[in-house]
Amino acid sequence: MFEEGQYFAPVVDKGDGSLTVQLGEGHPGMDDPVYRRRRDVIATTADRWTPGEPAPVVDYTDDEHEVWRVVCDDLRGKHETYACREFLDGKEALGLPTDRVPQLEELSDGIEPLTGFRYRPAAGLVPLREFYGALADHSFWATQYVRHHSVPLYTPEPDVLHEVVGHGNTLADPRFTELYEAAGAASRRVESAEALEFVSRVFWFTLEFGVVHEADGLKAFGAGILSSPGEIEEFRSMTILPLDVAAMGTQDYDITHYQEVLFAARSFAEVQDVVGGFWDSCDDDSIARLR
Repeated sequence: MFEEGQYFAPVVDKGDGSLTVQLGEGHPGMDDPVYRRRRDVIATTADRWTPGEPAPVVDYTDDEHEVWRVVCDDLRGKHETYACREFLDGKEALGLPTDRVPQLEELSDGIEPLTGFRYRPAAGLVPLREFYGALADHSFWATQYVRHHSVPLYTPEPDVLHEVVGHGNTLADPRFTELYEAAGAASRRVESAEALEFVSRVFWFTLEFGVVHEADGLKAFGAGILSSPGEIEEFRSMTILPLDVAAMGTQDYDITHYQEVLFAARSFAEVQDVVGGFWDSCDDDSIARLR
């Protein structure tokens, strides 16, 4: 019925200290005034957050808790089939609730003892350098809103389910967070917009949409796949290329559709060696040569 995309609805300052979220045509919540007002309130509250303070508490509704339950229930068996071992280890260590939407501060308190990472509330799209740079400080920017309840298995943009069920489980495992930290350090090291975009594309094809070969088949480790009830069942049928930093950093992609091209590592250790090694050492000159 829908093809699940990944984009942020623009957030606009109304000039009175509040924000409004501009949902696109065809968004499931476009014609729901209650949902739209709620999105505005959640975005405004996140925008007023000050670093060092606890993340704002969202009083989630029964409908929102039900969306969380439906998605978690749908993904439970799919994770067992399609998720890589490292993701499943992080999921077991974190132990997310499946019956309610957890608060960001609660999640941070659970993740920090495992890997040192904490969440920061985001009103909407965070600029690339700010988003990736925060990873070097063990911080992950995350939205707090829930997708529209009319289509719980679909979202046209990253919501709290993507940020938590997808990324949260990886933030609980040090093998993943070493990669997050390396990407953050790389984003601070490079200077040009082109080099930063290259770093971002490598992140996209790994920590968002990465796949890896295991003994019993191709598995996913990217949060974009592992938080999508639809895409997780389709990724094995896409064009699968071998892991290649130069190819990933220059590969075009459409954020509004399932990813048609994916890059598969022979093992998660290869991701750590190849991708982690690239982020650990890259600079503008080395990226220019790869491009």
